[in-house]
Amino acid sequence: MIVGVLKEIKAEENRVALSPGGVEFMRQNDHSILVEKNAGRASGFTNKAYTNAGAEIVNGSAEIFDRSEMIMRVKEPKPSEFGHLKKGQIYFAYLHLAASEKVTQAMINAESVNIAYETIQKADGSLPLLTPMSEVAGPMAIQQGAKYLEMAQGGHGVLLGGVPGVDPGTVLIIGGGVVGINAAKIACGLGAKVYILDIDLDRLRYLSDVMPGNCITLMSSPAAIRDVLPKADLVVGAVLVPGSKTPTLVTREMLKTMKKGSVLVDVSIDQGGCFETSKETTHADPTYTIDGIVHYAVSNMPGALPRTSTLALNNATLPYAVEIANRGWKKAMQENSEIKLGANVVNGQVTYEGVAKAFGLEHVPIDNLL
Repeated sequence: MIVGVLKEIKAEENRVALSPGGVEFMRQNDHSILVEKNAGRASGFTNKAYTNAGAEIVNGSAEIFDRSEMIMRVKEPKPSEFGHLKKGQIYFAYLHLAASEKVTQAMINAESVNIAYETIQKADGSLPLLTPMSEVAGPMAIQQGAKYLEMAQGGHGVLLGGVPGVDPGTVLIIGGGVVGINAAKIACGLGAKVYILDIDLDRLRYLSDVMPGNCITLMSSPAAIRDVLPKADLVVGAVLVPGSKTPTLVTREMLKTMKKGSVLVDVSIDQGGCFETSKETTHADPTYTIDGIVHYAVSNMPGALPRTSTLALNNATLPYAVEIANRGWKKAMQENSEIKLGANVVNGQVTYEGVAKAFGLEHVPIDNLL
């Protein structure tokens, strides 16, 4: 199969979908790899490293789209690229379609085969291609939140860990999944008082067992959120409903109960965000303030740490990419239920229920197309 690796064009997205090591592995499986010129530069991979691994360097994205049977990328296509998507062409990336009707419609119109990293799911419910980036985003949420608590950054001047004789800051983490637990580890390590909320009682029992004494677990509910918000210096939105739009858990009305200069970090923004006042921001302009509350809602947080993020992502995506390329998308989905769950829009049909519900579109189960 001819596999094309596109350069990222989303603002401040510095990751790349395939490392030179990944290229070498794909070549060992007899696939031809086209890499857009300088696609890996921000992650520290030169064009020469790719050619040494067996890739062909291509000058522009149009040629990659034209020649490739499968496109590999970190993020979804941008409007300038919609016309390049081809019927039957596989697009394998983070898509987050439930947050973008425009991209969803473009993929329907193109009749391409769109497989989302974020909805590939194991039998135990885990999300293997989302996990490595969540492991980056969780700690980053605390790093960024701590920075924007500084008064010079618009915060109210609280050190999360406190100092002897002074109370530490309070962190509220909504969602106890991979992002939540990794955020909690960092916040607890700093010495903050941490509340972590989730709706899964078994998950809360696990968190209670593994987290230190300065981490308090609570069953999530509107009442619990309203109770903790006035105490919080930093709130991290770490909620995920795989493939679906994130529910709104903190309303604008709730902001009135918070301390001025507190910080909200919405890691869920890729799927629409869990704060009513969230709107997507970039690394170049990451924050804005509403009702005295600093909002950080960068949709590609791991893109700021591309070397770590690219290698972690490749470790997870490469086995699936090779399987899709080796067998073709139909056979791969027939034989691997994890890949089948990654099907979001296939041959003009919306095959992921959460995406169909987000925009009131007809849902066609992927089994109907296999």
